[in-house]
Amino acid sequence: MMLALRSLSFNIAFFLWSTLVQVLFMPSLLFPVAVVAWVQRLWIGGSLALLAGICDLRHEIRGLEHLPPGPCIIASKHQSTWDTLIFAVLFHGIAFIVKRELLWIPLFGWYIQRTGCIPIDRQGGASALKRMIAGARNTIGNGRHIIIFPEGTRVAPGQRRPYHPGVGALYRQLGVPVVPVALNSGLFWGRRTFIKKPGRITLEFLEPIAPGLSRKDFTAELERRIETASARLLAAAQGAT
Repeated sequence: MMLALRSLSFNIAFFLWSTLVQVLFMPSLLFPVAVVAWVQRLWIGGSLALLAGICDLRHEIRGLEHLPPGPCIIASKHQSTWDTLIFAVLFHGIAFIVKRELLWIPLFGWYIQRTGCIPIDRQGGASALKRMIAGARNTIGNGRHIIIFPEGTRVAPGQRRPYHPGVGALYRQLGVPVVPVALNSGLFWGRRTFIKKPGRITLEFLEPIAPGLSRKDFTAELERRIETASARLLAAAQGAT
């Protein structure tokens, strides 16, 4: 019962905090991207503080030493809404690959569009892929990291979905390193549940994959690294509870 009450309290506080920030700072949408990104970090930082204070759910970041000095593609496992929050506070100047429908959400969609996210129409076929690559090439040219979730949606811990071809296309076309990311966030903030369990989410940056592999070999190696490390983090967290 206490777990449910804490989770409900967080959901209410998160909604109120999100609404307050998005409405209060709406004029920032008229300013440069750096200002909008600052608002985004303020919102996410407050949200993570609420998560820690109300639900006693915190996080640990590992492997930052694996990040290359220049712009790169960060390809992350996706288990939870938490995954969409954390990268904006870890990096200044990032661009998410997002499904186009998110841009249609009032207020929230305006903010993510102004931060330079790269929309993808998942039903758009080859033309949508070309537009995504063009947007990504411009982002990398401006010295910004790209964040992509290769599975395209949240996947429950211990489960897998096929990796979408978009990440392989970006790897081949952009010629920059890809940094795989493993995590176990779904164990604490699950998909399609409002319950947030206390504990410590672990996110781990893995050794980058250098340019030069074929698309097929790259995708297989990316999936192997992410899934192996995520299974390890999941087992470690379950063993600690």
